[in-house]
Amino acid sequence: MSIFRRLTGVVAPCCLLVGLTAICLSGCSKSEASSTPTGGITPQQFADGVHAVMMADRTVYATHVVTNLKKQDSPVTADEYWKDSENAIPLPAQMFRMGAELVAENPEAGFSYSLRSQWPLNEQHQPKSDFEQKALEFISEHPGDNFYGEEELGGKKYFVAVYPDRAVAEACWSCHNEHPNRGDGYPEFGQDDVMGGVLVRVPL
Repeated sequence: MSIFRRLTGVVAPCCLLVGLTAICLSGCSKSEASSTPTGGITPQQFADGVHAVMMADRTVYATHVVTNLKKQDSPVTADEYWKDSENAIPLPAQMFRMGAELVAENPEAGFSYSLRSQWPLNEQHQPKSDFEQKALEFISEHPGDNFYGEEELGGKKYFVAVYPDRAVAEACWSCHNEHPNRGDGYPEFGQDDVMGGVLVRVPL
């Protein structure tokens, strides 16, 4: 049972959501799933809430841990190969991905999240479906908006929210701009630029 259904305590409104289009490609900030079920929250409200927590934690880590270590000329550094290095900690994107993997392994979580990018330095972050590709294109072209819709995977339907993943700290964009995996045409990122998307997927 998904966490959304456990929180609402009402199964019937969720069933109504299943009748919506399997893949909604509208990028507006509201969707059919934003209608509040009786006595509970919508998939969109749930996704917005968990995203706010995730990005707050990631911003704190990137700004007050990774960036401060660089400013202090500390012997401890954030390094992509931190497991094989002494005095090294994971990069913000790696920390984020490790959290996503732990949630994916937890059968009680009832949702999943991930990083995606049109310009992935790590192939794990490339879009996995046409839905994800179109969502990334939308948030890149409309950086002030989120993308909400529904998708069917393996015979199951999901509410999917994709949020702009912005360069919140100097450590973010400098790492991307100087990375050896950059290909031809890779963007030059700066503060607050959209570097990809944060995807939250909630079962319906």
